[in-house]
Amino acid sequence: MLQKDISDNMAIGSHGAAAILSNVAGDGPIRVLTHCNTGSLATAGYGTALGDVRKLHELKRLEHVYCTETRPYNQGARLTAFELVHDKLPATLVLDSMVAALFRCRNIGAVVVGADRVAANGDTANKIGTYQIAVVAKHHGVPFYIAAPLTSIDLKISCGDHIIIEERPDREMTHVGEHRIAAPGITCWNPAFDVTPAALITGIITEKGVFAPPELQEQVLKHTQPPTVS
Repeated sequence: MLQKDISDNMAIGSHGAAAILSNVAGDGPIRVLTHCNTGSLATAGYGTALGDVRKLHELKRLEHVYCTETRPYNQGARLTAFELVHDKLPATLVLDSMVAALFRCRNIGAVVVGADRVAANGDTANKIGTYQIAVVAKHHGVPFYIAAPLTSIDLKISCGDHIIIEERPDREMTHVGEHRIAAPGITCWNPAFDVTPAALITGIITEKGVFAPPELQEQVLKHTQPPTVS
């Protein structure tokens, strides 16, 4: 299982890097944005979306990677940032609320994020904040990719409306450690994930290739069904 996960992640990295670079003019380096944590701390070793970033770096095509803090639990600031520093990648941490400004002034070439669940139509559930990044990316004409293994795609779920979203404790929003940062008595809404509509997704990067949302169901069946015996 360990070996398969790492090999699948490395395949995702190769397919993803190729897809990202295919949308870039010329052969210069690219700036990318990622959200939450999808690296060796979230997988068996190489990572999914962060695996794409690592592959771009291996190809000497990564100019810079920006990672969001990923409030309220800060997986980006705590985990992704740690991996980027550990690997000595050119990286910068930004607040979640800075993404629109980042697109406007830093010439981002692509967004690549992970997925906790992908529906049959290509709607994708990922860490809260992903949806708004996809909306802003669409406005700025920045390709938006989902990187996930085929096991994250659930053809029994027709669309994102049927994905159950976990809601987390208020304390994650109201406190940092033992220190309260929100006004006492305020109510909170703390969904752990949001759903990005397939229409905002350029491609879904899997270990078997990169698929546009409309072709996802056909491709998953093609790569997961056992061969027929005549």
